[in-house]
Amino acid sequence: MPEGIFSKSVATLPRLIFGRVFVVSTVAVWGWLMKLSMELPENVFLVGPMGVGKTSVGRQLAKLLKKQFFDSDRETELHAGASISLLFELEGESGFRAREQSTIDRLTRRRGIVLATGGGAILIEENRVYLMNRGFVVYLRAPVARLAQRTMGDRNRPLLQTSNPRGRLEKIVRERDPFYRQVADVIVSADGKSPRHVANHVLSRIERMPYSSRP
Repeated sequence: MPEGIFSKSVATLPRLIFGRVFVVSTVAVWGWLMKLSMELPENVFLVGPMGVGKTSVGRQLAKLLKKQFFDSDRETELHAGASISLLFELEGESGFRAREQSTIDRLTRRRGIVLATGGGAILIEENRVYLMNRGFVVYLRAPVARLAQRTMGDRNRPLLQTSNPRGRLEKIVRERDPFYRQVADVIVSADGKSPRHVANHVLSRIERMPYSSRP
């Protein structure tokens, strides 16, 4: 739309619709555009490293948005009938990623959801496409030190079951950060804040974004 169109002194704008000319008031047009820009995205997807709080924040955000909440890790476990740790043990990371991809494809096709994704979901190109094309993506971040506090000693983190889990975590975060940034519509810090506080901040960021063209 040309810059300054609403600053013109004319009171009406002619519009050609289906071969007929209608006169639409500038006030009505402006109101329609404002309403369009204020619509909330149908789906919100949370991405970020393990331990950043995607599940906790996602639950709070779903309440605020009055949407259904899903956790891709939990849904993968339910569908497989096995824990993530067991899936890694039996099928390896590649086997788990294949199951995870199927889960994310299925969930992102839904409407009216908040989805917390697994930390490594963005490693698969198809998942990145699903997330970018089917919803509004929020990248939750926190310093490695904070992530380490939340994940150390957690036996349900297969990738951290090494002699140097802190070093492994740093490497994982460094390698995945570009992928998180690639898919993200907004980046939000989750460092030292409660899930409810972060969820409210995410909501405020979403409300300020011009995403009427988003899914």
